[in-house]
Amino acid sequence: MKKIALLGECMIELRGEPFGNMWQSYGGDTLNTATYLARISSPNKLAVHYVSALGTDKLCQQMLAHWQEDNIQTNWVLTDEQRNAGLYLIQLDAQGERTFLYWRNQSAARYLLQHIDFQPIIEELKHVDMIYLSGISLAILPEKDRLLLIDILTELKKAGVEIAFDSNFRPSLWKDISQAQACYTQLLPLVDIALVTIDDEQQLWQDNDEQSILTRLIQFGIPKIIIKKGSQGALAWENQLQIVVKTTPLATVVDTTSAGDSFNAGFLVGYLQGKSLKECCQQGNQLAGIVIQHKGAIIDKNATAHLCHQFNS
Repeated sequence: MKKIALLGECMIELRGEPFGNMWQSYGGDTLNTATYLARISSPNKLAVHYVSALGTDKLCQQMLAHWQEDNIQTNWVLTDEQRNAGLYLIQLDAQGERTFLYWRNQSAARYLLQHIDFQPIIEELKHVDMIYLSGISLAILPEKDRLLLIDILTELKKAGVEIAFDSNFRPSLWKDISQAQACYTQLLPLVDIALVTIDDEQQLWQDNDEQSILTRLIQFGIPKIIIKKGSQGALAWENQLQIVVKTTPLATVVDTTSAGDSFNAGFLVGYLQGKSLKECCQQGNQLAGIVIQHKGAIIDKNATAHLCHQFNS
């Protein structure tokens, strides 16, 4: 059985109209990917572990229970008695595009690496097949902890663990762009699979187009690069070959909140089964196409239930 560990933060989600009706759920980029990955994979073939920290309050415990119901392994989710989960608010426009407001500076996940019980988890991570993290996983940490995490990932890579990274750049989480660039520059040489979007890369690196993105990432020695292009599909690169994987644009998009995260889940469940990059991107496109037709980061599991058989047959 393959094992993947996804590292990051999950927050309480509020969505709706300001001073109007609000719906409460939860979400976070790496947790979104973990959820969809666990839902569409065979539990006999893939163990999906989440690595994070939560508080002891009722909301955190309810989140943990939901993750377990989705077959996410939570034995590496640590308990912080001093802090709680962060919170974010989603506002949508008429086209389903979203904007966010965050309250997360004192979240339990931010101080994960300082937790007294984190060291034993590092030893456990040496035995997984893949570590998955994002730019947000890095950005929420205090600066010294970011450096520590990169050191930890360096040792895990030496132990044979593959590293998948979604660049997922959020400017408000960094002091400035140069700080983010410096951190990414340290991490990217460790990455085996880069999962990036054009918008994030242009915002962080001022790349002109997808070929500029590809050229820059290749210089870091990354073996596999996936550029997510939304309604245009994806571009995959491996062994000097580029593969364009188109998708069918949808007539109606309800909410793009978890589009990239769900793409990553569809991609990774194929990758960990040894499928081609083209097949993996097709699966990512298909899953994301379903997710963006529903509201919220985590949609009803019945909407994607049929993919478990399809992706694992």
